[in-house]
Amino acid sequence: MTAGGDGLGADVRADVRADDREAARRWRLVLGRYAGDALPVAPSDQAIDRTLGHLYDREYTARGHRHGSGGGPDGGGRSGRGGSVVEGLDWLGSARELFPRETFERMQVEAVGRYGMTELLADPQAVEAVEPSTELASALLRVRGRLGPQVQDGLRRIVARVVDDVVRRLRPRFVTAVDGRRDRSRRSFVRSSRTFDAAGTVRANLGRWDPERKRLLVTDLRFSARRRRALSYDVVLLVDQSGSMAASVLYSAVSAGILAGLPGITVRLVLFDTAVVDMSHLAHDPVTVLLTAQLGGGTDIARAVRYAEQHVRDPRRTVVALVSDFDEGGSVSQLVSAVGRLHASGVRLLGLAALDGQANPAYDRGVARRLAEQGMEIAALTPERFAEWLGEVLP
Repeated sequence: MTAGGDGLGADVRADVRADDREAARRWRLVLGRYAGDALPVAPSDQAIDRTLGHLYDREYTARGHRHGSGGGPDGGGRSGRGGSVVEGLDWLGSARELFPRETFERMQVEAVGRYGMTELLADPQAVEAVEPSTELASALLRVRGRLGPQVQDGLRRIVARVVDDVVRRLRPRFVTAVDGRRDRSRRSFVRSSRTFDAAGTVRANLGRWDPERKRLLVTDLRFSARRRRALSYDVVLLVDQSGSMAASVLYSAVSAGILAGLPGITVRLVLFDTAVVDMSHLAHDPVTVLLTAQLGGGTDIARAVRYAEQHVRDPRRTVVALVSDFDEGGSVSQLVSAVGRLHASGVRLLGLAALDGQANPAYDRGVARRLAEQGMEIAALTPERFAEWLGEVLP
């Protein structure tokens, strides 16, 4: 009995030691080479350590630490902690091989967006080795103004690859939602009086008939989607290009490019911060739009809405879609008044609230609520859902 207990205790102690070793291993990889005195790296982790160090040691050097022989700010100390010497292409290859895809993509974003590894953009082979993603493109667009001319070709190639991927994913959604005819067999995403399916609602609730009261208890409302063969509509996209909106600008540019290619749709693409830039002449070319946009600065939504108001040709055949976080830096009262005037004239108003990196709504709900009171329909949607929404609000 005692021997058995001792064996169990030994197993527990062994498990604890194994847990401690694993915790120490992970902390060593997190802290990097500057923790080498207390936590030496395991031989099996040296490749991972070099790959992580090539990127994240830049955090130390930004604080005044040197890559010299030691870990202190003056470079003194023991040898063996010099900065890793890895070319950008080699680093990409190692990172892709050593880490899961999601981790690798995150490291790419931090490499160009946070740590300035612009050499990746200057090497054509490295550009081809990069895993394109909307997060990477957004990070590049945020730092584009700080990049030199020698990396502009690589920047364009990466952004173009991301745009092509997003177009392939979104275009069928827009074509299905916008170009076709009414289809009662497909349930609608947007619930409104325009799409209410009375017959379908009755059929769906027949099992809830109350014979005593002679009433139908309706708990399942049905709405029909609408498809169109041809439209004649003006769609005005007002896109907030303040610093937090990089991903929204990317998706908006792609959406404008897709809409510009659909029959019967005239697209006006307007980017704004505290100024308004009409990029309608480039709406068909989202890559050029993105490489021309100037992300950052303040926000004057009211000015953008007033600009749209001045360019409405036929209110009853115009949709104004505002893509923003609604964090108004200008006059909220002027914004509310402009939205109210557009709504009163018959313009259909959509407010597409920004989403953060985890697709959670990130916008000023107070301003959004005031705009909703003036007739703007507000929603926080993915780009795919926006395509369906836009398709359904066009009569």
